[in-house]
Amino acid sequence: MAPSHKQWIIPFAVQLIPAGVLLIGSFYLKESPRWLITNNKREQALKNLSWIRNLHPDDLYIVEEVAFIDAALDEQASTIGIGFWKPFKAVGRDRTVQWRFFLGGMLFLWQNGSGINAINYYSPTVFKSIGVNGTSAGFLTTGIFGVVKTALTLVWLFFLIDRLGRRNLLMIGAAGGAVCMFIIGGYISSVNISSTAENLSGGGIAAIFFFYLWTAFYTPSWNGTPWVLNSEMFDQNTRSLGQASAACNNWFWNFIISRFTPQMFNSMGKSGCGVYFFFASMMILSIPFVYFLIPETKGIPLESMDRLFAVRPVSKAHATIHAEDQAREAEFRHDAEGAGLSIAKEKLDQYEHTQEV
Repeated sequence: MAPSHKQWIIPFAVQLIPAGVLLIGSFYLKESPRWLITNNKREQALKNLSWIRNLHPDDLYIVEEVAFIDAALDEQASTIGIGFWKPFKAVGRDRTVQWRFFLGGMLFLWQNGSGINAINYYSPTVFKSIGVNGTSAGFLTTGIFGVVKTALTLVWLFFLIDRLGRRNLLMIGAAGGAVCMFIIGGYISSVNISSTAENLSGGGIAAIFFFYLWTAFYTPSWNGTPWVLNSEMFDQNTRSLGQASAACNNWFWNFIISRFTPQMFNSMGKSGCGVYFFFASMMILSIPFVYFLIPETKGIPLESMDRLFAVRPVSKAHATIHAEDQAREAEFRHDAEGAGLSIAKEKLDQYEHTQEV
């Protein structure tokens, strides 16, 4: 494309497409049943929960879930209360919750330590270090990187996150990604990459392959899973503050890595090979962190998070809490079966009676 104002207008306009889709989609989102119940909108909460679960409002599962939400909100009101500063109070007085905040923040250290934002922001530099030269070739390889990330994000979203679980995805992604980074770093350190070379060697093509293979390991693991864990690992008392903490940690470590990436390429080994060894080492170190400190949260309700993080060893926490929740649900169903009433339905009936009056 000839130099003109189109060179910035077209890329800018393309970015408006996903933003526009997000804006339109936001009008069709259902409000959280927990938030609705908190704000005394029980009827709408039941409708939304029934839509989410694809069940009738009178289904015992819906009755059971609303009852547990009620119990959690009652406990919250009786312990820390409802209000903007209450989550800060809950965190300040409970070391176990502080520990969860630390774990949630560290997940973003390991995420950014994998090298993703160094690659996002400096992809031409990264590909040049492998041996890709020329503006067109650099843009092409960068574009393919974006396409691979997008495709694998959809695979992660629809298939992997709830089938393999959070812990397994993080450890598999870190192990596979580290191997790829070590291979790329080893290739760069063993050859003389000429800035004037017109064609990649066989080794250079292999390095590009392992770069995209690294993307295939990273995207369905560390790209989105830390966000999922941070949305699940806090109870109702501190969840909102936990999400804010996650965002702050993400941007803090993002800044640190992206700020020093150019200096790293200039000072860490031949042609920046040390940068790849650094990222590979960070991914290796994240594996024991996840295995020993991060419990599996798949299928565990928010109301059970305190108990989940109290179980040791961490590797058995999910099975232990899942079994306890199943026993509790079985007891609830046994008590409620055939009664036609429950705490949740009684509260709904009281609400509807108040509205009629």
